Amino acid sequence: IDPRVKGKVTVISSKPMQKDEIYEVFLSILQVHGFSAVQTGEVIKIVPDVTAKQGPVPLVTQGARTEADELVTRVVPVEHVPAAQLVPILRPLVPQQGLLAAYAPSNTLIITDRAANIERLVRIIRRIDRAESDDIEVIPLEHASASEVVRIINALNRKAPGKGSVGKYLLTADERTNTVLIAGDKASRLKIRGIIAHLDTPIETDGQTQVVFLKYAKAKDLAAILDKVARQSSGKKGKGSPGTTGSSGNISIQADEANNALVITASPAIQRSLRSVIRQLDIRRKQILVESVIAEVGINLTTQLGVQFAVDGRNTTNQLPVGVTSLGGPGNSLVSLYQNPGSLGAGLTLAVGRLVGDVQFGALIRALQGDAATNILSTPTLVTLDNEEAEIIVGQNVPFVTGQYTSTGSGEGVTNPFQTIERNDIGIKLKLKPQINEGDSIRLEIHQEASALAASSVALKEKIVNKREIKTVVMAEDGQIIVLGGLIEDTFRDNVQKVPLLGDIPVLGQLFRFTETDKIKQNLMVFIHPVILRDRGTADAYTERKYSYLKASQMEGNLLERGILSGHARKLPDFDELLTILPDEAPAAPTAPAGPPEPARGDS
Repeated sequence: IDPRVKGKVTVISSKPMQKDEIYEVFLSILQVHGFSAVQTGEVIKIVPDVTAKQGPVPLVTQGARTEADELVTRVVPVEHVPAAQLVPILRPLVPQQGLLAAYAPSNTLIITDRAANIERLVRIIRRIDRAESDDIEVIPLEHASASEVVRIINALNRKAPGKGSVGKYLLTADERTNTVLIAGDKASRLKIRGIIAHLDTPIETDGQTQVVFLKYAKAKDLAAILDKVARQSSGKKGKGSPGTTGSSGNISIQADEANNALVITASPAIQRSLRSVIRQLDIRRKQILVESVIAEVGINLTTQLGVQFAVDGRNTTNQLPVGVTSLGGPGNSLVSLYQNPGSLGAGLTLAVGRLVGDVQFGALIRALQGDAATNILSTPTLVTLDNEEAEIIVGQNVPFVTGQYTSTGSGEGVTNPFQTIERNDIGIKLKLKPQINEGDSIRLEIHQEASALAASSVALKEKIVNKREIKTVVMAEDGQIIVLGGLIEDTFRDNVQKVPLLGDIPVLGQLFRFTETDKIKQNLMVFIHPVILRDRGTADAYTERKYSYLKASQMEGNLLERGILSGHARKLPDFDELLTILPDEAPAAPTAPAGPPEPARGDS
C-alpha cells in the first residue's frame, strides 16, 4: 500500500455479497478516492491514479474477463480511419490519469484506463471506423507513364504504411489509354490525385533526345523493333538502316553497341511508348539445360573359311596360270599372293606349293574371323539461352582420302604425286534450339548425331563410319525425360562359293568351298532431359551437381594412387572452396622436377 493511502471507509449493503462483488466494491471505493489496484503476480499494489498508468498495468485483449473498475491497457486496431485522427476526438473521454496514444505505422490506438471506460471507447471507435463507399476514378495522364506512376505510388505506400491520410485503395494502370484507375475511399482518392498531379508533369530536358541503357537485350536487335514501333506510332515511313538506325519523320533510334544503349530522339509521347516497350523486352531471359543420353550397342561378326588351288605353267614366253580356283572374294588369291607376298590380309593363311619343271602347284587355305563390337554410352550436356541455337561436338577430326593423282614425266620415276583429303568430324554432336512456351513447356529443335569408325575398318584405307543421326522437333515439360528415337537392326548374311560338283562332295567338299558369314546387330536409343534454369540459384545447384560428379569420378578411379596422373597433379577442391579461390590465388601449373646439374665447363 502506498503511504499516501490513508482514511476510513464504511460500506453498507442491503443484501449479502459474494467475494467477487466485494472486490469490485473495493475497486470502486479506491477509484472514488483517486487510487487504483495494480496486480503484479500474486501481489496487489494500491497506488494513486496518477502513477498507476506507469506501472505494470495488465494488457488485455478483446473478450478478456476483467472487473469494471480495474485499471488495464488495451491495443485497439483501426481499419478504415487513420488512428491519429481519432486521438483528438477521444481525448476528452479519457480521464487525466488515463493514457490515449496512436501508433501510425500499424494504425492502432493504445488506451490505458478503467476497463469499463475502455469498453465504451471501443464501441465509439467501431461506429466511427467504417469504410466509405468505394468509388472508382479514371485519371488520364499527359506526360507520365501510367504503369510507372502506379509503381511509384505502391512502392511509396509499402515503405511508409499508415502514414498520412491514405487508407485502403487499389491502383491499376491502363497502358493502352495511359490512364490510372483508383478505387477507394474519398480521402485516399484525394491524396492519390495530388500525388499523380505532381508526377504528371513534363520533363525539362534540352531537346528530345534520351539515352536508354539496356540490362539484358542487345541494343542492335532492339533498335530494329523500336524502329517499327515508332513508324506505326507516327504513321509515317521511316528511313535509315534497319537494326542500327531508324527514323520516322523527326524520330531517330540509334544503337550504341559499345555501351549496349539506345539513343532515342522523339517527342515525349513517342518516348513514353518506346520506354514501355523497352521495359517489357529488356528482361532476363531464361536458360535451358539439356542433358542427352546416347546408348548404342553394335555387334559385327565375320567368319571366312576357304581353300584355293592353282596350277601355274611357267616358261619364258607364257606366264599365265593353267588353272586357278580363287574363292573368297575380297580375300587374297593364290596368284596375287605369289606375285605380291606383302598383300597378305588378316586371318590365318597357309600356302603350300611344289615347283616341278615349269609347272607350279599350290594351295592357299584362308581362315579369318572378324569381331567388331562397340558399346557407347555418352551423356553430352549443353546450356543455352531461350530461343538461341547451341552446338557441342566431342570427337575427332578424321582425314578421308577422296582422290589421288600421279603423273609420270618424260624422265624416269613419278613426278608430282598428290592426294585429295577431306576431314570430317567423327564423334558426338548435339545441336539444339529451345523455346520456352507458356506453362513451362519447351519446344526443342534437335539435331543429334553419334558417329564412330567401325572397328573392322580402322586399319583399312577405306574407312567405314557408323553413323546414327536424329533430326526432330519435340515438345517436353520442364524436367521431363523423353526418348527421341530408337533403332534396332539385326542383319544376317551367309555367302557360300564353291566349285560345281566338287564342292558338294561330303567331307572332301570343304576343300572346294569358301564360306563367309556376317552378322550385324545395332541397338540405338537416345534420351533427353531438358531443365529450365530460371535464376542463379537453380543454375548453381546443377553446376554443383555436375562438379561433384566430376570430382567423384576422379576419386573413384584412384587416378593419383594408381600412378595414372602425375604426382604433381592436384585433386579437385570442394565446390564451396572453389568459389572462394580468387584468380590470383589459383594453383599454379605444376613444374617439371629439376634434372641433374650440368657439368661445369672443362669437366669430362
